Amino acid sequence: MSKLAIFGGKPVRRKPLPTISNRSGRNIGDEELELLKKVIETGSLFRHSGIMVSSFEKEFAEFLGVKYAVASTSGTAALHIATGAAGIGPGVEVITSPITDMGTIISILGQNAIPVFADIDPETYNLDPESVRERINDKTRAIIVVHLFGLPADMNSLMEVAEEKGLIVIEDCAQAYLAEYRGKLVGTIGDIGCFSLQQSKHMFTGDGGITVTNNDEFAEKARLFMDKGWDRGIAGPRAYVMLGFNYRMTELQGAVARAQLKKVRWVVERRRKVAASLTKRLSEIEGVETPKIPDGYKHSYWLYPLKIDLEMFNASLAEIVRAISAEGIPAGAGYIGKPIYLAPIFLEKRGYGGTECPWICPLYGKDIVYREGLCPNAERILKQLITLPCNEYFTEEDVEDIAKAIEKVLNYYRRK
Repeated sequence: MSKLAIFGGKPVRRKPLPTISNRSGRNIGDEELELLKKVIETGSLFRHSGIMVSSFEKEFAEFLGVKYAVASTSGTAALHIATGAAGIGPGVEVITSPITDMGTIISILGQNAIPVFADIDPETYNLDPESVRERINDKTRAIIVVHLFGLPADMNSLMEVAEEKGLIVIEDCAQAYLAEYRGKLVGTIGDIGCFSLQQSKHMFTGDGGITVTNNDEFAEKARLFMDKGWDRGIAGPRAYVMLGFNYRMTELQGAVARAQLKKVRWVVERRRKVAASLTKRLSEIEGVETPKIPDGYKHSYWLYPLKIDLEMFNASLAEIVRAISAEGIPAGAGYIGKPIYLAPIFLEKRGYGGTECPWICPLYGKDIVYREGLCPNAERILKQLITLPCNEYFTEEDVEDIAKAIEKVLNYYRRK
């Protein structure tokens, strides 16, 4: 048996894999430079004195087949614009996933609302509609659905629950460009959809976001919320008509975003091919479970999740991941490690200015407890989950090296 690299053996791979951190794994170049040059030549980098951001908004809306799109500074901003436009405020609850980035939660806390976490489906790692239903009460106003890793959530069931209870549905599509649910693109199914343009996403501007909707009222409020609540259509003194923030995208970001939009379909199609090769090869390894894609769903593979049956191995998940990484294959243990409600900000209710606001807001009037055991499926899955990169520039040789590294490590730790 080959000696593991972590113990001084020869690693499976010495050459770095293509990565989202630099040009080796990112489709960026002349097209972006051409549009950036046009912006620089105008001298107008501000969205309201240029054309790049407004053009990107129009093009992105057409790309998704929705009426409106509002560009912003980040995926977090896109989500905060969504909760602001939807009228989420103090004293209400928003149900969301326990496996997500803090950006999802900031959009709730940023409106002085209370995050409530429903459990996940153990096969898809997305919100379990029945768990969502169990969490609904008279304080619930919205559901933020996270399409984790690029796999759509069960939107029909979630929309049915929302319609029955009169709730707003916001889709967090940061990881799910062009993911499809029964013939519909994610982001177009709920009331509002939100996308990220951060460096690691399928299309990117370093940071940036965009919020989409077909709802006229939400679109108007989203545009105001993004621009400090300023209604620029009213003549005379500045008309600040609602509370908002400065989430304006710059013309430089808009230029890059327009070029990236023309490439994202290729990126997603390539990742699907790479993922198919990974699945075929990794399925041959006993003790691992590759992604399960329900009928009618199309995954877009922001990351490639792999579930490990730890009972078959004499090692912890962390030890396995360290060993795989030492073989030259970047791997992560448990994505965010623990469900987000077990982070100190929730366990200790670390709110605004060192207080417990918004949890102690008199408009809320309830006591919510975040604790271990709140979402058993999420807690269990994160202890079994390895995340692997899935890049558009991976070759079949790269896929084979990934599989060889995982095979080598698991064979070493396999219980005899």
